[in-house]
Amino acid sequence: MALNLRQKQTNFIVRMLNLNQPLNTGGGGISSVSATTEEVYKILIMDAFCRVVLSPLIRVNDLRKHGVTLYFGIDKERQKVPDVPAVYFVRPTPENVDRIAADASRGLYDSFHLNFSSSLPRPLLEDLARRTLEKDAVHRISKVYDQYLEFVSLEDGLFSLAQPKTYVQINDPSAGDREIEDIVEKIVGGLFCVLATLGVVPVIRCARGGPAEMIAAALDARLRDHLIARNNLFTESGLTSSFQRPILCLFDRNFELSVGIQHDWSYCPLVHDVLGMKLNRVTMPAEKGAAKSYELDDSDPFWVANSWSPFEKVAEEIETQLSKYKQDVDDVNRRTGGKDGVEFDGTDLIGNTKHLMNAVNSLPELTERKKMIDKHTNIATVLLGEIKERSLDAYCTLENDMLTKGSVDRSALLALLRGKGTKVDKIRLAITYLLSLETTPQSELEAIETALRESDVDTRAFQYVKKIKSLNASLAASASSASRSNIVDWAEKLYGQSISAVTAGMKNLLSGGRQLALTRTVEALMEGKPNPEVDSYLVFDPRAPKTGSGAQLKGPFKEAIVFMIGGGNYVEYRSLTELAQRSQPVKHVIYGTTELLSGIEFVEQLTELGQKMGLGNSGASPSQ
Repeated sequence: MALNLRQKQTNFIVRMLNLNQPLNTGGGGISSVSATTEEVYKILIMDAFCRVVLSPLIRVNDLRKHGVTLYFGIDKERQKVPDVPAVYFVRPTPENVDRIAADASRGLYDSFHLNFSSSLPRPLLEDLARRTLEKDAVHRISKVYDQYLEFVSLEDGLFSLAQPKTYVQINDPSAGDREIEDIVEKIVGGLFCVLATLGVVPVIRCARGGPAEMIAAALDARLRDHLIARNNLFTESGLTSSFQRPILCLFDRNFELSVGIQHDWSYCPLVHDVLGMKLNRVTMPAEKGAAKSYELDDSDPFWVANSWSPFEKVAEEIETQLSKYKQDVDDVNRRTGGKDGVEFDGTDLIGNTKHLMNAVNSLPELTERKKMIDKHTNIATVLLGEIKERSLDAYCTLENDMLTKGSVDRSALLALLRGKGTKVDKIRLAITYLLSLETTPQSELEAIETALRESDVDTRAFQYVKKIKSLNASLAASASSASRSNIVDWAEKLYGQSISAVTAGMKNLLSGGRQLALTRTVEALMEGKPNPEVDSYLVFDPRAPKTGSGAQLKGPFKEAIVFMIGGGNYVEYRSLTELAQRSQPVKHVIYGTTELLSGIEFVEQLTELGQKMGLGNSGASPSQ
């Protein structure tokens, strides 16, 4: 696969850890430094963001394999370690440059190999040069590299820019032009890093209006400016034909709001939502002693095989794996325990020795299996406790029914709002109700709001979604007679495509259930055939002349990068992965977002926006 972002980012990081020496990439897995290069022991200095970048890719043991004996945060006080090189991996900020200059002037390390997560601005580079010259420390700076690694690869097809609260910042009614431009610039910088790491210049598609168009236009301009240089980051990919280039589809979170809010019944979204998985790691609630922390990534075969399975299937699979493990242990014990009443002759000795050797060889594998089974048993036990306590199965069923059928069982809805579940569960159900119906009767709305108040629920998130839904309806009515391109005001751009995809009558039905509007749209954009749903989508091709229409580059595409502005989730990632796998021939789709959000975290951002707009009540906390 050409678009294996996680592997490519890992290769760049390993090369950086080996003082940017060429890598030996043969044999797969984590690349190693060329055998001809002598291993150098070094210290690694990182800022908080770059530590997040490294965390899902390289463990502490892997750092040692690459000669890293110690690692520190750049903001911590550090002792002098002479005769040892230091590898710095930090963001290009004035604070980090100040710290590097101070470290060099104090002569903390023998040599400094500076790696910035994105492009170091010229003024900061000149400032670093001036300050190290003044302190006679410039000889300690060995090399300065722009690494373009300012994003977090969580899986082969999943990345995040780790930019918190983007949804609030973009939708903040008090945000001025300068703030919006800063956010757009930050997102464009992150996407540029992703494309530079992949070494591809995509064709960009997005809906008209809103943040997606602003980011698409800015990214197109950034890529055009960069491609002017002869030796640019995309030189190697410059010879590929347009047919082989990927498509980059940009979407705003408001395109399909409900997916960010609804409860899901699959293992991975449940772990993310209920247990707060971060950077492929989940920390279990501590009952006695220290809290347990587990890695959940491609090194765990059970997670790889079952992360998208419904929860009840996961529980069955754990039972199956446990009984298989017990059977294998009994088999080993039986083979190595000898046979009663049999005379011990030479043949038996050879046979027994063979069985003992096989048993010894199988012990590490059995131990790993037991650890894996124990880990998932613990996780599933905690999840089951939460499901029972909060009636999460009932929430999942009712929300899915509302979103697929576009209708609601009012008595079941009100019973859940007055029954089990946290305050956030209830507000999520109420918002899903709002989004699933074209029109919401006033009497039903009042009954729901009364039920929420009775449960002491903060309704600001609900009021905010209700407000944008009504704004969206009025804008749609006023825009029906005018050309959409006439809507240029920021607020109109923002709300003009708000929730229309979700409230458009739920045409998203497949034989097995609901197909996300996002997945359906990406499929249409990749096919590149005339389709009323996507014909109005804009095309930006950074490699084409500015005067060209770009119509000839509308597909078909084998590879796609789908990027969600304002927060993504595992439900969308799963849906796009399934799309790629069921396509003939198989396609390759990468899903990225400004930040991965659970339903709880997304409701917090909606509540903050409701507060900024002066909506709803503020008497109750939305946290529980």
